[in-house]
Amino acid sequence: MQPDLFENSSNDESVHPALNALHEKLQQLRQAIRRHDELYYVHSRPEISDAEYDKLFRELQALEQQHPDLVTPDSPTQRVGGAPLAQFKKVTHEFPLLSLDSEMDEESVLAFDQRVRRELGIEQVSYTAEPKYDGLSVELTYDKGIFVQGATRGDGTIGEDVTHNLRTIRALPLQLRPGKAFPAHVVVRGEVFMKLPDFHHLNRRLMEQGEEPFANPRNASSGTLRQLDPSITATRPLTITCYDFLSPGSGRPSTHFEAVTCLKTWGLPIPQFRRQCPSIQETLEFHREMFKQRDGLPFEIDGIVIKVDRFDWQQSLGEKSRSPRWAIAYKFPPRKELTKVRHIALSVGRTGALTPIALLDPVEIGGVTVSRASLHNVEEVARKDIRMGDTVKVERAGDVIPDVVERVPVPGEKRGTPFQPPTQCPVCESHTIQDGPILYCTGQTVCSAQLKGSLEHYASKGAMNIDGLGKKTIAQFVDEGLVRNLADLYSLRKEQLLELEGFAEKSATQLIEGIEKSKQAPLVRFLIGLGIRHVGSHIAKVLANHYGSLPAIQNATKEHLQEIHEIGPEIAASVECFFQEEQNLAVIQHMKKLGLRVQEIKKMSDRTGQPLTGKIFVLTGTLEGITREEARQKIESLGGRVTSSVSKQTDYVVAGKDPGSKLDRATQLGVTILNEEDFSLLSQGGNR
Repeated sequence: MQPDLFENSSNDESVHPALNALHEKLQQLRQAIRRHDELYYVHSRPEISDAEYDKLFRELQALEQQHPDLVTPDSPTQRVGGAPLAQFKKVTHEFPLLSLDSEMDEESVLAFDQRVRRELGIEQVSYTAEPKYDGLSVELTYDKGIFVQGATRGDGTIGEDVTHNLRTIRALPLQLRPGKAFPAHVVVRGEVFMKLPDFHHLNRRLMEQGEEPFANPRNASSGTLRQLDPSITATRPLTITCYDFLSPGSGRPSTHFEAVTCLKTWGLPIPQFRRQCPSIQETLEFHREMFKQRDGLPFEIDGIVIKVDRFDWQQSLGEKSRSPRWAIAYKFPPRKELTKVRHIALSVGRTGALTPIALLDPVEIGGVTVSRASLHNVEEVARKDIRMGDTVKVERAGDVIPDVVERVPVPGEKRGTPFQPPTQCPVCESHTIQDGPILYCTGQTVCSAQLKGSLEHYASKGAMNIDGLGKKTIAQFVDEGLVRNLADLYSLRKEQLLELEGFAEKSATQLIEGIEKSKQAPLVRFLIGLGIRHVGSHIAKVLANHYGSLPAIQNATKEHLQEIHEIGPEIAASVECFFQEEQNLAVIQHMKKLGLRVQEIKKMSDRTGQPLTGKIFVLTGTLEGITREEARQKIESLGGRVTSSVSKQTDYVVAGKDPGSKLDRATQLGVTILNEEDFSLLSQGGNR
């Protein structure tokens, strides 16, 4: 039983009889409103009229206004309010939010079951099957039954703090049901979504106000939950379903199905349909049933989730770096419709890739009006022989991105001329070149469409990390002619920024300081920022570790590049081509004249005498004196390598707090396990 939130420090009720009566009245009102919220928003079974509910709510508001010191964070009146946020804080998840591997056919699901049974060494596995809601994954934290924090999935390790916005969702209890046994600290996993009738009503309202409607309920849910102003979120009809919980303590049920039942007992909304399946065949039947019901449901689902039911079996199966080995998503086939191609346009991306886009007669697919669809690349257009005027089959791939599947021959339909890849970029009229199936614009430093994307990439957190330089600001710079290439960033003056809409003294100063700070450029980040095709963060590290400096990479031939482990012909040709382009070299030289200094690092070949040379590490758990990224950088700077999974080739596993299944795997394989002190000693040249 949870303690009374209004427990008085005095045990003598005669001393404060009026105050005790007030406490009791507030408790009664809050409990009654919570109960009616659950009946209305979760179970769709209201017991009182809206007028009666409003009367209860106004009575609670009036009492709290008279006694503001007695307002509690879990009060129903605290769902709406709070000033708009400048930005979302980052939240490190207590337990990683893994994504699910997806399958599209029955054979793959049966293969999953076969692998699970083989690894567990048993003949038959029981599963829980649930609808896969098409929304936004969130993590909810309750302390002593009170909702204290909510976060988005983010990258699975770090999400965004959306507590204020989650509090506006009426279906989400701010206090777990009193009188029920729940952990003192519990982390709940859920999916925020929008019911279809509510979604259509919201879009009608937005269009009536002259605003852009949302493309689908998932986008509406994501855009609403990530509003910086909670009062806007409160006006939009979000709801939530909860499908799992984790707690550092003991007492968790033995199966996933029982755990979800606990959530319901505590007053949390759970999936409307779910089934405990004694074998994989029952999950396949559940999939068929849900597929038949799909179009009649009041919310979007794009498949089902199949989970090994027993938690001890889940623990034995473990996890991969980004997904559990004990669960999969079994997706539904994409929705498809027929329409006509009216034109084939070309979109120019950040790397200069020209993507053919089919402009279509509008057609509704699964409740979304589609008027354009991707043709992917020029070879795909030729292979499918798509022409203007053709009748085509269009699907929402994964029920999100429209895709032209094929041409549908129509008797008597007169066809247009075959599509011809353009010899010039439609944006800047530079020449185009074809690399495999992809057509590229060569005007990397003059193409405005390409330049905006290149600048966004250069300033991004994974590259040069220039705070305040976002998409809208970059568009201003390019459209106003202030920035014509990457080097022009370093010519910007605060006076120029103050003349632009949206800039004040503080924001202009901060951006100029951010750009100035980026002049001290780590080699790896600068390589990433240049946006060379096929060179992401990993290949940038490989190049930096091998050559040590930018001039050495600039002068490398593709033959020499291919001698490096992990560098193949395609990457080598791309790197050589980039640094042979005179316009690119001119821009880099101009950046250096404006103060850019690309820092050198010690080459891998010069690190042979270092303590971690050739050693393979895996990091798991939370380290206290150093972040995971700092540990990774330290290992790599000393000649070691960090991988995401434990294998027989792993030399060391560095284990922090709450290490998870990787520690168990290391123990099974006999891999040396280091604590933080051991790792510090080893990295300084000591022995373990």
